[in-house]
Amino acid sequence: MSLDWTTDPADAAAHFARSLAVETDVSDVHAALESGDPGFVLLDSRSAESWAQGHVPGAVHLPGREITARVGELDRSVPVVTYCWGPGCNGATRAALALATLGFRVREMIGGFEYWAREGLLVETAEGVHRPDVDLLTAPAGISCGC
Repeated sequence: MSLDWTTDPADAAAHFARSLAVETDVSDVHAALESGDPGFVLLDSRSAESWAQGHVPGAVHLPGREITARVGELDRSVPVVTYCWGPGCNGATRAALALATLGFRVREMIGGFEYWAREGLLVETAEGVHRPDVDLLTAPAGISCGC
């Protein structure tokens, strides 16, 4: 099977520009949170059980299935970044869609909690905050991807 290369470069550029307008990544979210004034609220859309296993410190927990019922807990004037488990889960996409439909400015954190933890960023549980080991296959220690 060969790849289809008939897509017009302008169409491809428009597609990637649209993606960048509604997505962000773990590294950019981390840098924004570290700045002390990220300009958004980070929303974990996973279940209570998943949240308890670990979450990004400072994130707000609002399971995707509860967004419509609990949307009043969020300030519409503040943009939202959603995350769920990881690339194999579209819960953050569904949460972002629900929030956008309700009038929120929203982006999805691609990679989700999985890549947050795999990159060795701080994780919070009931026992406190800890730093998991870096997964050397996805985030080599001390090396930036340079993107």
